Amino acid sequence: MAASALALLGPSVTLVLLALLVLATLLYLRNSVRPSPNLPPGPPPLPLFGNLHIINIKRQDKSFMKLSEKYGPVFTVHLGFQKVVVLTGYEAVKEALLSNTDEFLDRPPIPIFYRIQHGNGVFFSSGELWKATRRFTMSSMRDLGVGKKLIEGRILEELHHLIELIKSFKGEPFKLRTFNTAPTNITFAILFGDRFDYADPTFVTLLRLIDEVMSLLGSPFLHLFNFYPFLGFLLKPHKMILRKVEEVCVILKKHIQASKQTINANNLRSYTDALLFRQQEEMNKAKNTFHDEHVLAAVLDLVMAGTETTSTTLQWAVLLMMKYPKIQCKVQEEIKTVLESGRLPTFEDRKCMPFANAVIHEVQRFVNLLPHVPRCTAVDTHFRGYFIPKGTMVIPSLTSVLLDKTQWETPDQFNPNHFLDADGNFVKKEAFLPFSTGRRNCLGESLAKMELFLFFVGLFQRFTFRPPPGSTAFDLDMVAVPGFTMRPRPQSTCAVPHE
Repeated sequence: MAASALALLGPSVTLVLLALLVLATLLYLRNSVRPSPNLPPGPPPLPLFGNLHIINIKRQDKSFMKLSEKYGPVFTVHLGFQKVVVLTGYEAVKEALLSNTDEFLDRPPIPIFYRIQHGNGVFFSSGELWKATRRFTMSSMRDLGVGKKLIEGRILEELHHLIELIKSFKGEPFKLRTFNTAPTNITFAILFGDRFDYADPTFVTLLRLIDEVMSLLGSPFLHLFNFYPFLGFLLKPHKMILRKVEEVCVILKKHIQASKQTINANNLRSYTDALLFRQQEEMNKAKNTFHDEHVLAAVLDLVMAGTETTSTTLQWAVLLMMKYPKIQCKVQEEIKTVLESGRLPTFEDRKCMPFANAVIHEVQRFVNLLPHVPRCTAVDTHFRGYFIPKGTMVIPSLTSVLLDKTQWETPDQFNPNHFLDADGNFVKKEAFLPFSTGRRNCLGESLAKMELFLFFVGLFQRFTFRPPPGSTAFDLDMVAVPGFTMRPRPQSTCAVPHE
């Protein structure tokens, strides 16, 4: 049967595939005869496939948790030809990312992201370039008011626009993805100093492209490309992603160019202004780190990741409140008690809203938005008695932390009591790591926390969210769709305004 299938492909294609098979076999044999360092134990790999036959490509995080039951919290898997060290459970992940933070600091060159960024940007760069860019980005964000009253005012202004948009549906069903509008506008205002009108064609296009790219990043064939990039000519998703990212870049380049024309060194209004000013400062230096490609990559990183994470969490929050109407009602009762005059919420109000705060945290824990973001060792590393060579990919499983049975009473259930004590006071949990931890934690963490609280409280202050007519809470689909993040399936909601 295999021979007949090859014959149908034609002689030239057949020869190419056979050559690739021989090449892959030689690569495998070359790697297998090398002296194996003292890596952690793991399942024995098959030739060519490694351990892919026992791993669910769509839900690698769940497969890793299953393997940890046999091989312990630190083990090795083979994803195709690549050896990967996996860390599971709160203790192992904390030890690596906090106690050994400098050793597990770099990013591996993941093929799709390398094709997009070429090692530039904020998230997928490494070494000195990453350190310089992160320091610059954190400093610029502080100067732009992130985490302060200035950005809080922008979020509340955006909340007003979002409320008016939801009112316009007059209680009729609308898509959960509608909630993407507000977080995307906050990110864009920080990047370029201005927000979009929700009906702006460029904004609508931008939302569509981001959604499509993030969805394609969960494709099994995209994972296959990352495992075997030399087979890229046979696969499609990475090509579609590259085309759509290029369309996003066309939009971003126009705004970057506009910023170049209006930049004022005495009044830097946006992150892009700050990037371009830094570029001008380094213009005459022998090595200009902030060249055009790096500037574009940094902006692209914040557009894609900065909008996807918060907007997807907001969708999950609304979906879970529809699923658990009693919890939604209790949230609204607390909001009404604290904001009895009908005033808009402030970030300080979270101290007086322990239940709402606990619900927001439990949404993030339960949905497990980013199961893992790979690292790689920056130097030869000794960890828990094992030797991990420099450049080895390491996967700290955030799923295993947020579902760690030693840290959470009911890890597989949506339970806001995980963040409340016996008296109903909010309790911080060390194992709450949706933003990762250590020196490479999410740099937008403070902004995301403020956005989530203000949008969540502001929305449930004014609306009750219910399933569309003809469906009930029981009918709501809570199974996540893997993309760049764990996304809810496309569904609709109805917003009933409060008097």
